[in-house]
Amino acid sequence: MGTAITVTRSGPLTVVTDLGRPGHAHLGVPHSGALDPDALRLANRLVGNAEGLAGLEVLLGGLELRAEAGVTVAVTGTPMAAWRRDEDGTRRAVGSHRAVHLRAGQRLELGVPAAGLRGYVACAGGLEAAEELGSRSTDLLSGLGPAVVADGDRFELGAAGEVPSDAGPVPVSVPAARIAVPVLLGPRDDWFEDPAAALRASVWTVGSASNRIGLRLAGQPLVRVPEWAGKELPSEPMCPGAVQVPPSGEPVVFLADGPTTGGYPVIGVVPEAALGALAQARPGSEVLLRPR
Repeated sequence: MGTAITVTRSGPLTVVTDLGRPGHAHLGVPHSGALDPDALRLANRLVGNAEGLAGLEVLLGGLELRAEAGVTVAVTGTPMAAWRRDEDGTRRAVGSHRAVHLRAGQRLELGVPAAGLRGYVACAGGLEAAEELGSRSTDLLSGLGPAVVADGDRFELGAAGEVPSDAGPVPVSVPAARIAVPVLLGPRDDWFEDPAAALRASVWTVGSASNRIGLRLAGQPLVRVPEWAGKELPSEPMCPGAVQVPPSGEPVVFLADGPTTGGYPVIGVVPEAALGALAQARPGSEVLLRPR
């Protein structure tokens, strides 16, 4: 029998993820993949994997998995408590951002993070989930990829590489309660009154309806210029990071599972390098949009 893991407790929301399926927007397929890709890359490096192998994206902790054979794992993303539990129930804290070896029958348990939202679990060899359009990522918008992880799911693992000698612990920072991200204005910033000043003026609050598709922000509504008041667009292409403004005037920042087209004006785009920080923004946390 090959190496495998079994999820014994899936937590609030756990999905299979890798670095996504870019290049299919013309088919209406979102990029998808890890919302905090640097965290997934780090987890894979810690266990000796190529950076793009599939792992688990875990929302607010609570995950428990059992090793069916010896396997090395690592937890990254927002800091969270992690334990290794023996078959007799003995539990030892092992922490995150380091390589941890599990013997057959041992379990990895994750606590609830004090800050931030998402953690990433990599297993040596990567998860051998079904691949669609070149990716094993679960896409919540299109339905492509594996189903959301459920209790009892079993994942076979690929061939493990050599765990690096410096496999952690590595330095880690706690996500801030207020996150500042740059915004490149356009293509429809001319639809709004003084768009740079308007974006900069609000301290935006992350709404509870935010998810892998988009981050919904509440604040002072953005006001259209009279020429465009009450008018809408034909659908236009969009990308992850697009800041779309619906009629409410409160923007939505689209993330990895966001749609590839939309009919509301896009006032600007958050650069790809800044999206990982937004992946850790909890409902109620604050976001500062800094136009360039």
